[in-house]
Amino acid sequence: MSSSLLILNHQLTITSSTYDSKFFFQTKPKSSRSPSLVTEDLRSFISKFYTVHSTNSASFMGLSSIGTASDGMQLCIFDLRRGQHEGQELDKILYFFPADLPFSTQLSVIGLSEGLITFTRIFSPEAACEVIEAERHSHVFYEAEPDIWMVMIVEKSKESEAIWRIDALREVLKEIHSLFVMFHGSIRALLEREPSGGLTRAHLYPFIMDYLRDFLIGKKLQLPSFRDCLMERRSVQMLTVGREAAIEVQTLVRILESSAGNLPCFSLILFQDLLVSTTLSPEDTINLFKYAVLRLTPLALSSGAKSWSYLRRGNSSSHVSIGSTLPSTGSVSEQFYGSHDASPAGDNRYHVTRPLQHDKWFKGKDGFLITDIWGGDIGSLNVTTPTVWLHQTEERMYLCAYQYKSLTIILLIPLSSILNGDQGVSILKQQLLENASLKILKVEEKLSKGWGGENAYHVSGYRYLLVDGNRDISRASPPTKVTTLSKESLLALNRLREEVDAEKSRAKWDNPGREKDLEVCIRAKNNAWAVARITGGKELYMVLEKANETLLYASDAVEKFSNRYCSGTFSLD
Repeated sequence: MSSSLLILNHQLTITSSTYDSKFFFQTKPKSSRSPSLVTEDLRSFISKFYTVHSTNSASFMGLSSIGTASDGMQLCIFDLRRGQHEGQELDKILYFFPADLPFSTQLSVIGLSEGLITFTRIFSPEAACEVIEAERHSHVFYEAEPDIWMVMIVEKSKESEAIWRIDALREVLKEIHSLFVMFHGSIRALLEREPSGGLTRAHLYPFIMDYLRDFLIGKKLQLPSFRDCLMERRSVQMLTVGREAAIEVQTLVRILESSAGNLPCFSLILFQDLLVSTTLSPEDTINLFKYAVLRLTPLALSSGAKSWSYLRRGNSSSHVSIGSTLPSTGSVSEQFYGSHDASPAGDNRYHVTRPLQHDKWFKGKDGFLITDIWGGDIGSLNVTTPTVWLHQTEERMYLCAYQYKSLTIILLIPLSSILNGDQGVSILKQQLLENASLKILKVEEKLSKGWGGENAYHVSGYRYLLVDGNRDISRASPPTKVTTLSKESLLALNRLREEVDAEKSRAKWDNPGREKDLEVCIRAKNNAWAVARITGGKELYMVLEKANETLLYASDAVEKFSNRYCSGTFSLD
């Protein structure tokens, strides 16, 4: 066996001639240990690692089955605190996709992930591994909760379409966990309620299955690719309103609050698939906005919720296929769990709600949205009121959704505030209709008159993405306009965003608490310019595709855009 090491710019690269493999991972230089000791630890790790796997080189890194069993992607969740004794290794597996892989393969993948997490803490005790780049696979790590890890492994294809941003894939993991907690509470809390892990698995498996269905095109999963580089997942898209409309909206918010009487309540208002108003914290706003766009807005109800956000309503071919397949027949349990005894399939001990199911929300005659996901019978209108867990208040809330034309209003009331349960919620709904109906009609009319349609935020000659990281807000060119960009332009922008992601990560650890201003320009093969400007927590990404543009011309175009549409935020003056 021969291997080599290279540490450069906080990345560690290991190359092995024996296994024809090369992988690197991000490190955060927080270790106080001397370089010689760290290197010795590293060499010891490599020696032990290859010794363990030398008996079967075909299973190196536990990845031999990826190209066959899962055909492109694996996703797992495991708990480092569980399965520490011999014979109990399976206890640490809380979720694995695809579930029909042999347990030996699942344990191999999770064992490798656990080893890499432990090893990389030598270099950065405060922040462990984020990504492993092997020759044929990318491993994306996310510590969702203390000692509870989510890992996505995606296969690198020779097809030029299989190009993605690691940060975009990690955002998928973050979104899965955030939405799960909003409906079911933390994973750790579920494990504490039932230490065997059965309750946790019974919730995780169907939830993630329903989530992944929104990435399903035919029988293949479509993960975010370079064609999605003008989108920002963990953000909300807001509607720009005039002064008069804003006053009307604020009046409506006050009426909604007064309709609840002395009960504490929160509200979220959307027009089409855009946020108009929120009284929630940023974290709760992001989660509830995503769910509303996914299942509650008029578009979601009418189209079967095929898009995750209004930004995804473009051509479905804009998403790269990585080949992961789900069976086309059989129940959800059969598709996800296969025949493994450890899976919760067929286990009726637990009552599990599946809030991400399709076609489960309906508009009632009174305008309120109803569902039988939480229990009850739609036909008799005797249904259980949905509930969510708010991060802001750390308590469970009733979710009441009302819809009038293009306006969707979500009201959240603490369970502890309503003594009579669903009966009390019905009384509250009636009070809301009596007090707010006229104002709801007026607000919807105002917003409709000022609405410019799906291309309202198109700027001629520009394809852009604006991100306000301080408020978790984004705005972008309409999907139909983005699809006019050439593949070379999108690849250049994707590469640019990767560079920006890496620079932001380095700045975060080198200068914690300090925002770094940054400008990056890339000339694509087709002579288009991809430009990024970062300042004060705000980000602007842009593609300018006129072949005759020089760097000076491109810079001038960005200045004009900044001055006209961003109040000069990204201007260099």
